[in-house]
Amino acid sequence: MERGLLETYVRDYIQLQQTPEVLFTWHGGEPMLRPLTFYKQAVRYQQYYGRGRQISNSIQTNGTLLTPEWCQFLHDEGWLVGLSIDGTKEMHDAYRVDAKGEGTWQRVVDAIHMLQDYGVEWNAMATVNHANVSQPLAFYTFFRDELHCQFLQLSPVVERIRHHSDGRHLAQLFDENCAIAPYSVKPAEWGKFLCDIFDEWVRHDVGEMFVNVFDATLAGWMGVAPGICVYAEECGHAVVMEHNGDVYSCDHFVFPQYRLGNILTDGLPQMVYGEKQTAFSRLKKDSLPRQCRECEWLKACHGECPRLRFLHTADGEPGLNYLCAGYKIFFQHVAPYMDFMRNELLAGRPASGVMTAFV
Repeated sequence: MERGLLETYVRDYIQLQQTPEVLFTWHGGEPMLRPLTFYKQAVRYQQYYGRGRQISNSIQTNGTLLTPEWCQFLHDEGWLVGLSIDGTKEMHDAYRVDAKGEGTWQRVVDAIHMLQDYGVEWNAMATVNHANVSQPLAFYTFFRDELHCQFLQLSPVVERIRHHSDGRHLAQLFDENCAIAPYSVKPAEWGKFLCDIFDEWVRHDVGEMFVNVFDATLAGWMGVAPGICVYAEECGHAVVMEHNGDVYSCDHFVFPQYRLGNILTDGLPQMVYGEKQTAFSRLKKDSLPRQCRECEWLKACHGECPRLRFLHTADGEPGLNYLCAGYKIFFQHVAPYMDFMRNELLAGRPASGVMTAFV
């Protein structure tokens, strides 16, 4: 990204926000491939155009390029780091290898220790895939007991293969009859994985360790907006800008038909609040099949992410989420606990009381 484009982005993004706090999220690819000077310049632009507003930054990285200089910057500027690590060495190195084909786990763990030494706030971002889905307790306790992680974000890996003439090999939502990639999770695996981790969490770690799926599920039970777009009633609030200024509806939909325009020529407010993005946002709710609209767990799921709605219902209606069966297993399992925590919170008591209520 050229400096002029960076300045335009920072200026327009700040002007777009309607709240006192402005949050910038830097991700890729690998955002630390850009030199530290790039982000120092971004901070200078934020200070200039923010004019006293509270500016926050988060960066999502695999950690392999982290240095003491980076850590000092992240600490001094108060940046939050989302660090990708998929569990134990065996789990992580199954798919996260470098250009030489060598595992990156040790470098990532060293990066976490460096962040901790510098007092940098960090969250773990873990994909759940074929290599770790069958070992939920070993996965969870690694983050809790070895990394002392307080915030854990889980992301199920589901990809379909479709070879294209331009070299792409991943399918789009509307592609049909595509094979599921072998590294993906299966619906029942995902459901059991969540249940097993939840059983450990709900007995020992409520209020101490925060798992995004559990937090979002409780939000659904409470009737409030979850902190994750995939479980929200509507989506479209996570637009993404590429290095050349092109803006797309979502980072899962960076395809030509979801391009909103370019920040240098089309204006960020017009793209974010325009008719095309509004239609994209509403489509998540409007396209739900009847089976989902009548489902008892709609409050917690809302059909999950549209990118995974490539199945048909029992009635032959399109738009069923691939992971639906797994979520049903999970929601059915956690319902008594969620009911209890909801009632506790409504009564003004902490949800952590659940840890002793079901002994």
